[in-house]
Amino acid sequence: MSDTVKKKIAIGVEDFKEIIDKDGYFVDKTLMIKKLIESQAKVTLFTRPRRFGKTLNQFMIRRFLEDERTRSGERIDNGHLFDGLKIAECGEEILSHRQQYPVIFLSLKSAKQPNFQEAYKKLCGEIAGEFRRHQYLLEGNSLADDQKNIFQKIMTEQADYGEYNDALKFLSECLWQYHGKNTIILIDEYDVPLENAYFEGFYDKMIKFIRSLFESALKTNPYLEKSVITGCLRISKESIFTGLNNLETDSVLHTRFGNSFGFTQEEVEGLLAYYDLSEQLEEVKKWYDGYLFNDFEIYNPWSILKYVNDRKDHVTEFALPYWSNTSSNSIVREMVGEADEMAKADLETLMAGGTIEKQVHEDITYGDIHQTQDNLWNFLFFTGYLKKMGEWTDAEGDIHLKMAIPNMEIKKIYRESITDWFEQRMKETDRSPLKHALETGDCEAAEDFINHQLADTISYYDYAENFYHGFMAGLLVNIGGYRVKSNRESGNGRPDIVMQTVQIRKGRVIILELKIAGSIAEMDAACDRGLAQIEEQHYAEPFTTEGYPEVKKYALSFCKKECMVKKSE
Repeated sequence: MSDTVKKKIAIGVEDFKEIIDKDGYFVDKTLMIKKLIESQAKVTLFTRPRRFGKTLNQFMIRRFLEDERTRSGERIDNGHLFDGLKIAECGEEILSHRQQYPVIFLSLKSAKQPNFQEAYKKLCGEIAGEFRRHQYLLEGNSLADDQKNIFQKIMTEQADYGEYNDALKFLSECLWQYHGKNTIILIDEYDVPLENAYFEGFYDKMIKFIRSLFESALKTNPYLEKSVITGCLRISKESIFTGLNNLETDSVLHTRFGNSFGFTQEEVEGLLAYYDLSEQLEEVKKWYDGYLFNDFEIYNPWSILKYVNDRKDHVTEFALPYWSNTSSNSIVREMVGEADEMAKADLETLMAGGTIEKQVHEDITYGDIHQTQDNLWNFLFFTGYLKKMGEWTDAEGDIHLKMAIPNMEIKKIYRESITDWFEQRMKETDRSPLKHALETGDCEAAEDFINHQLADTISYYDYAENFYHGFMAGLLVNIGGYRVKSNRESGNGRPDIVMQTVQIRKGRVIILELKIAGSIAEMDAACDRGLAQIEEQHYAEPFTTEGYPEVKKYALSFCKKECMVKKSE
């Protein structure tokens, strides 16, 4: 296959039609449509992590079911898009639904704005755009004059708040009058405006608008055939789906559509084989696998496609954290920044490859995020930063999960978030007591300061040597008056950390040698080994030769979150 012209990977292309028409590589998820047609649910909410194929699936559903028209009313035939795909073999009962329904397709992702006014304007613009897509309804006599008037107002963004509240229901009625069939309503990224509004401070206003929009379209709408909604999180019924009894939620926790989002093992193997990358399967598995949706082992599809696209063209020769660069990862940073002692211990367990056990519940709101630490764990699980390792219910019927970090890519996000948090905290911490202690030879004061910081930090190396080197380097960086050099990567013959003033004749050098002790009882001996090494390796000699009048020598030994400091007399 290496000599044949391969299909292109359509990075960032969300429209199923564009991928097929341009002969892009498509991982066939069309059997999802069969399940939706056969489902008795009026409204189905799919919650999956970001970049797991939600928008692409919405476009796929639309292209199969929609009786699509041009703005002048001419029918658009999309039947060829599904030739050779799995759904084409499903028989007439399923295929009879192809291109039979009017469809409303609305994405809410543009509402990520700094204030309610701008977010509301964007949402109105999206609604207006969907009215323009169905402009053919204004032709002929299917609509009454007053309906055409309202239609024009919404389409030109001249409608009032109440008219936009009812816009989706109103458009459904107009479509029914023209087509004689009820409408399919597809809403993509429904929770983006809510997440953004929460972090920007106008959550209540956005909840009110979205609730009204959904209520009229999904609850009291006699012209609704089916609705499919996608997002990252399930927002509680009380806040957004009030009174919506016809809602079925399909999440990563409990799903009938386990293989419809993300890539299965078989799909990844097929993709790698097609691009002659089968030998990279183990690397791909280590970096991008790890999710379990019911019985299906699932890979992150965005990262897989980016990886294959880069590797096939020799852009890179190793795995990269593609998913981590698609958003701010604000949830992880918030978790790290607000972690109490128990949460810090849990994070350290996760970073060491262990598991944690937490109660989990799907009906939450963004407003609940700060109420308990457990809510943050919930957010991390449903947004793809943790994976399920086990599940059970307690005597009260509450669901508990055993969770772990899914893969190397996500672990890197945690590590970077912890590093960013530590660096920021160090900027805000007065480190002059540590500086003064090292300058004056006060080992006890230096020890107390370091131990206090150790107790408050989060280890992501399971207390390996790299953790302590990174910790001390972060503690001393920009401490004031000193250039700080860390030589942990320089090989033998150099001290671990050197602090030296720019001035030489009236300056000072502070040498720090770091050692790890196997137990608390061994910390004193470890310090002695460090001091002996400073002398045996003549670490001070280059600085005294250079002309520094004062060279202080310290050994620091570490055991978990304990530090001992000793100086050379």
